[in-house]
Amino acid sequence: MTIKLYNTVTRKKEEFQPLEPNRVKMYVCGPTVYNYIHIGNARPAIVFDTVRRYFEYKGYGVDYVLNFTDVDDKLIKAANELGEEVPKIADRFIKAYKEDVGALGVKEASHHPRVTETMDDIINFIEVLVNKGHAYESDGDVYFKTRSFDNYGKLSHQSIDDLRSGARIQVEEKKEDPLDFALWKNAKDGEISWQSPWGEGRPGWHIECSAMVKKYLGDTIDIHAGGQDLAFPHHENEIAQSEACTGKTMANYWMHNGYINIDNEKMSKSLGNFVLTHDLIEQHDPKVLRFFMLSVHYRNPINFNDELLASAKNSYERIENALTNLEHRRSTSLNLVDNNQEWLDKIATLKEQFEKEMDDDFNTANAIAVIFDLVKEANLYLNADQTHEEVIDAFIDTFTTWFDILGIPQTEEDSLLDEEIEALIEQRINARKNKDFQMADKIRDDLKERNIILEDTPQGTRWKRG
Repeated sequence: MTIKLYNTVTRKKEEFQPLEPNRVKMYVCGPTVYNYIHIGNARPAIVFDTVRRYFEYKGYGVDYVLNFTDVDDKLIKAANELGEEVPKIADRFIKAYKEDVGALGVKEASHHPRVTETMDDIINFIEVLVNKGHAYESDGDVYFKTRSFDNYGKLSHQSIDDLRSGARIQVEEKKEDPLDFALWKNAKDGEISWQSPWGEGRPGWHIECSAMVKKYLGDTIDIHAGGQDLAFPHHENEIAQSEACTGKTMANYWMHNGYINIDNEKMSKSLGNFVLTHDLIEQHDPKVLRFFMLSVHYRNPINFNDELLASAKNSYERIENALTNLEHRRSTSLNLVDNNQEWLDKIATLKEQFEKEMDDDFNTANAIAVIFDLVKEANLYLNADQTHEEVIDAFIDTFTTWFDILGIPQTEEDSLLDEEIEALIEQRINARKNKDFQMADKIRDDLKERNIILEDTPQGTRWKRG
């Protein structure tokens, strides 16, 4: 089955047809690096990393570009407040971003371009737009002439006249039309700036991504992705300036993930419900955070609170425990069991269902439901008197493959060997005989922490892995 994805431009699911066979050119809008990222920034990092992983699983090579906006009004403001240089702040929070999303299982991009390292390309891009009549200089600023691009509004599905009715010109702006947007900003006193044909200044936000897409992936790419909040005006403006510059379609598919709400309210600083990813990682298992993010389809809004996160933790542990139990059963499985093919067929059917869900616009929520079906089958199999190593291996391989697609590291096998457990149980028995109940309880509690459950019966102490 081929992959279908929802294209924001057409507002429908479309069969994915790459520009080049078995390759995907994909650009994801990254953060403005003036602070730690919040969980709203973490969601696209996780979602589109999973999209990339699934493409790779299906045999595609993925050229994956995620940028860093390292010069911007917010960075300049932070630099002024902290008394630091903009590059120093950017370096610090790029490092923090990579650490945070790395903990969440996000792979390094093929390229992580920075605005400050793409300045010549940005200036050249603006020059082309000016020379083609799509942009104009006004007292050191350069603006894109929005009405010069006939298809403006095709991503957000808004007419240019409707957009104009809501537009305003601020007093200090020198636009010809309220819809025109800045490509280059004349430098203010003390601001970081670069020399250009229009004087000292710095680029506008939208032109930065267009220049980086063109530099690293070409005039036309397969997929451009980002948060829903970026669709307008950021991505709309990217399309206008890129297609005006090259005369070609900028991206064949546009993907946008939904918002994150906190206790059913939109996350915002004004409401005081702003949650930093950096803080969450210190409080919760990053694997659980990623699992939680993928438990809802990427286009749907996701609600976040401690209760829902605790529920996700319990669900994730069910999967992890099944895999752990399979790992420990492997060493005691037999080679002579008659019904192997029956179980292998069940696993194969679930593999097909998992791919069917992921092929349908990367539906991780439904794919996770299939994982729980596999957990159920694995637990039923482990309850059998005899198991075969081929079937055990098939269960384990399927779990680990799916965990890799979703970007969730598999659980580490318990380091305790069976003979070590038996030795500790013998120590506990001797401690109880000597009425050293404190030591006996300590051994029991230590084993419990390592996922070993003891059961004292009239026939002696039994144990099992939890």
